[in-house]
Amino acid sequence: MGLFDAIVGAIANPNQQASPDQLGSILNTVQQVAGHSGIDPAASNTVMSMVGGYVRSALQQQQAAGGAQQVEDVVNQFSGLGANPAAVSALFSPDQQGQIADAISQQTGIPATQIMAALAMLVPIVLKMLQSGANTQGQPGGNNVLSAFLDADQDGDVDIADAMGMAGQFLGR
Repeated sequence: MGLFDAIVGAIANPNQQASPDQLGSILNTVQQVAGHSGIDPAASNTVMSMVGGYVRSALQQQQAAGGAQQVEDVVNQFSGLGANPAAVSALFSPDQQGQIADAISQQTGIPATQIMAALAMLVPIVLKMLQSGANTQGQPGGNNVLSAFLDADQDGDVDIADAMGMAGQFLGR
């Protein structure tokens, strides 16, 4: 199941947290972050895609080291629509943060300092999108959005920017 399909499935499932309003808030926040960070809207998809890839890799490493519950705990604790430097620190060391900002900067032409500043907003947004598949009763396990993002079958068919684009179309934006 693709990431977007998992998100739509979570919206349709009353036992999961996803809703059209939540999805709309996530998309609006991404647009606001891009505008406030001075990121060209055309480059914002590339930035989100790259940030999503780094988050995916970090969560996969945490899953390998501590199991699925540890990853769910990180997603639940650090997801949000506001700046949260602790979310970035929970996933990446300071050296990794610099490397990520440099890599995104090289790909997009956006200064690494702008990327570094935006990470504190973008990482919690990615985690918020992943949290949408969490159980509404707070029970662990069964977050199909997170499972799809981590792509258990390793087919590489995961892209947070594509999922957000499809979500925008789904919501008629």
